[in-house]
Amino acid sequence: MRSIWAGMLTCSAVLALAACGETVDESQSGTGENTIELAEFPDRPYWGDTHLHTDNSVDAFGFGVRLGPEDALKFARGDEVTATTGMSAKLARPLDFLVIADHSDGLGATRRLYDAPRLGVVAMGDETLLRWYDMMHEGPQQSQQAIGELITAAANGELPEALADPEQQKEATTEIWGAHIDTLDRYNVPGEFTALAGFEYTLMPDGNNLHRVVMFRDGSDRTKQVVPYPGLSTQPEGLWDYMAAYEEATGGKALAIPHNSNLSNGLMFELTMPGGGPMTVEYARKRAQYEPVVEVTQIKGDSEAHPFMSPNDEFASFGNTGWDFGNLPLTAQTTPEMQRGNYVREALKRGLTIEEQIGVNPYAFGMIGSTDSHTSLATGDEDNFFGKHTGNEPSATRAPAAQNLGTRIGRFGWHYLAGGYAAAWARGNTRAEIFDAFARREVYATTGPRMTLRVFGGFDFTAEDWDGDWVRAGYTRGVPMGGELRDEGSAPSFMISALKDPDGANLDRVQVVKGWIDANGTAQERVYDVIWSDMENRARAGGKVPTVGDTVDREAATYTNDIGTAELRATWTDPDYVEGQRAFYYVRVIEIPTPRWVLFDKVRFGIELPADTELVSQERAYSSPIWLQPSAGDS
Repeated sequence: MRSIWAGMLTCSAVLALAACGETVDESQSGTGENTIELAEFPDRPYWGDTHLHTDNSVDAFGFGVRLGPEDALKFARGDEVTATTGMSAKLARPLDFLVIADHSDGLGATRRLYDAPRLGVVAMGDETLLRWYDMMHEGPQQSQQAIGELITAAANGELPEALADPEQQKEATTEIWGAHIDTLDRYNVPGEFTALAGFEYTLMPDGNNLHRVVMFRDGSDRTKQVVPYPGLSTQPEGLWDYMAAYEEATGGKALAIPHNSNLSNGLMFELTMPGGGPMTVEYARKRAQYEPVVEVTQIKGDSEAHPFMSPNDEFASFGNTGWDFGNLPLTAQTTPEMQRGNYVREALKRGLTIEEQIGVNPYAFGMIGSTDSHTSLATGDEDNFFGKHTGNEPSATRAPAAQNLGTRIGRFGWHYLAGGYAAAWARGNTRAEIFDAFARREVYATTGPRMTLRVFGGFDFTAEDWDGDWVRAGYTRGVPMGGELRDEGSAPSFMISALKDPDGANLDRVQVVKGWIDANGTAQERVYDVIWSDMENRARAGGKVPTVGDTVDREAATYTNDIGTAELRATWTDPDYVEGQRAFYYVRVIEIPTPRWVLFDKVRFGIELPADTELVSQERAYSSPIWLQPSAGDS
């Protein structure tokens, strides 16, 4: 039985490996250190996706994708590929880096099941596995139904043993992982394109999303010494211990990136230990050490903020529709109180509260975006959206159709976002430099557009700094996004620079989101409009900046840049500073309204959509925070 199941690679995979016997040099197989000339300071944002699935993921293959890691890497670096459904697919602009994050549980399992002889599956004696096998062979619709059932079974702890038992998967996982690492090395070219090793850890108790993407800094000499850590029957502390053991054994480095906290039903960012009880210092330290970054936006919604916690924030509802009423497979509804553990801004505030109590902040993380695409196509562009999985690649029916990751009805195609991207401020494009930017949190998230956002915090920045080498001033007299300031008894000041995507929409405004602990020990928040376009004619009214307007043509899926501005730059000082206050500050950049992928589909296919379909949005970027810590005498 093992020879049919655990040890089997598909013929196509074997042929692909045989065809890829190219040699790689040490610069490609290593970290990229000492291979290219590096800038003195991080000189530009490098754009990437750290959360992409290929046909090695159990669900992606079952949903229909037939593109593997090699196609994914080709597409990300800018090559044209053929999508599973037969359409040509190409990025308008290549990415700089990619993490293929296939699910660690059952790596390649549905592909092996699909290619196995039916008699071999019958001999395994598992009726559920056989039924899924038959459904996968009946056609795309039945295959998607089978994977929907599989996801629900995983949520309920009812997976067939052949899919759930890591020992039965180990031999195949080792072989697939090794081949995957070799493929990454072949496409990793320091200075041009970075291919980082990683996987998705898929813990999902009762359907509540506690997933993480694990990302390695290292080359194949180290990453081949381990296999991906299983998620379904473990706990995050076990994942952190796995990462610690990896670092101890190899001298390498790894980090984890929580994602889709919006679907965790309050479990991702708890105030207590998992299961209750005060959070321990050891737990908080481990989490802070191994999870320095969080994925705040992606295809399955945006996790920055929610109107329930932020009723005074007019931009807090972005990407919430369809995602805020239940967990991942919709096996349990989300109550209002659960929302506090679902969203990143609230988690940042909770981190301050916990730090005030125990001296360690478990939620001091930077922010990135990514796609979570299951098509092998890493695109977060509205006009080039290939869907969550092959079942909703471009078609006339995908926007209004029910699109659920489980078997329940309630979410529809148009609820999906086009995805997001991660921007890393680095000195060069190598594995080491990209990883290190994540580790020090000098990264930011966008919902797809590639605007350039730079933030420095300090205590003596003024408007005159813009006239000189302001980047050098930022690094030498302050800290970049992701950094920490120690209270010096005066209000912190921030240099904020935002440039529009050169191929995209103008900017509406720049905001600073502040969270702090007040004198009563209560976490507070406030959103400040710092600078906005056409300030002379858009004076505040009732404390609010008027809306920027809307140039979107709903009949043609176009817009103009007649409103907004290409650049917004400001030096901002906290007007509500209180000495000794524990606080964080992050920057949110808002674009003018632009068409969503749904509107592009409407025009492209000539379809009518329900009246409540959201056709237009204001896309955005989120910087990693800068934290203000009490002075040494106050902490």
